[in-house]
Amino acid sequence: MALKGKVLIAQGGGPTAVINQTLAGIVLESRKYGEMTRTYGAIHGVEGIVNENFLDLTQETSYNLEQVAMTPSSALWSTRIKPDSKYCHDIFQVLQAHDIRYFFYIGGNDSADTVRIVAEEAQKVNYALRTVHVPKTIDNDLVLNDHTPGYGSAARFVVQTFMGINLDVRAIKGVYIGVVMGRNAGFLTAASAIAQKYPDDGPHLIYLPELEFHLEKFLVDVKRIYDRYGMCIIAVSEGIRDASGMPIVTTLRKNLEIDGHGNVSLSGTGALGDSLAQQVKERLGISRVRSDTFGYLQRSFVGSVSDIDQREAREIGERAVQLAYWNNVNGSLTIHRTGNYSVDYRLVGVEEIAAKTKVMPDEFINKDGNHVTEAFLLYIRPLLGSGLQIPSHLMAPRVPKLLIGK
Repeated sequence: MALKGKVLIAQGGGPTAVINQTLAGIVLESRKYGEMTRTYGAIHGVEGIVNENFLDLTQETSYNLEQVAMTPSSALWSTRIKPDSKYCHDIFQVLQAHDIRYFFYIGGNDSADTVRIVAEEAQKVNYALRTVHVPKTIDNDLVLNDHTPGYGSAARFVVQTFMGINLDVRAIKGVYIGVVMGRNAGFLTAASAIAQKYPDDGPHLIYLPELEFHLEKFLVDVKRIYDRYGMCIIAVSEGIRDASGMPIVTTLRKNLEIDGHGNVSLSGTGALGDSLAQQVKERLGISRVRSDTFGYLQRSFVGSVSDIDQREAREIGERAVQLAYWNNVNGSLTIHRTGNYSVDYRLVGVEEIAAKTKVMPDEFINKDGNHVTEAFLLYIRPLLGSGLQIPSHLMAPRVPKLLIGK
């Protein structure tokens, strides 16, 4: 028998381009079931829950929900708070007071851990509560998932950006370093490889946090490519690290900012790109060297959204409601690839997802540790969606010189 009571939705962690598709999927699917009496949205994630800052999404029009679904970033706003047991106990107290019987938390592995603890709080007092973690993260680092909603669109942005960089650097030669989000997993940086259409296209070099980064080898790689093409385009994960596991940026710069979780702030600074660019200039004598840190750009960029990503983000929200209602179960939704190309959504125990990180498998990284393999390209292509414009170069033959060289 289905539970009767209110629905609460929260969004946690970094925004994505399709997280509101999941929100809309949950809200609209919840409206189909009479036992789901109201649907609330928590403003600023778990902070909004403990402070009882809710929107009554039952009163949101379907038309506006669809408009919000097409809008990047977290419509309910988000939070970086990582709740401990005491915080989760406070969350549960609020859920109980408002007769919340269905709790859907859209987020990454920290959000999954929150769902786990809240479920345990409900079980302690035999409070009937369905808790479901609904995945999202541009990092693509949730275990047991083939990929996660948000990754395809962010990857599409990275691909399109490096396509543009290819065109720019080809026009005026030099070295370019693009630093892409990815503290522990290199999936997003690796996506840049799709930008290579012609043999001399970049990124010529890709460095990921899964493998040790050696500055001397990096400089040798850059010189080899630059000598061959007169240019070198490089994609670097913000989390590249040395043999001891320390982020490379900490070995090149001092007095770096520390975030709320005690980690060195990687995306909030251009320190890594600037430091690597300085090394290339000073050690290799190349004067034209530029770097960019993508930072927030890839998360909520308007106009660079994968239609596959949108569809799956919507479906996984709908499926979360269906499983909580019809199957009367708790857990975490996961995405599994079937065929070429389709997906299946399955519920697993939230403890199998919480606080765990998926990284790039060895078969996705080339043997030299500075690029990706064809296996990765086959993996990512469907996730980027349709209508991806591929730049073209002039192919006309050169006219023979009449004066120079005589």
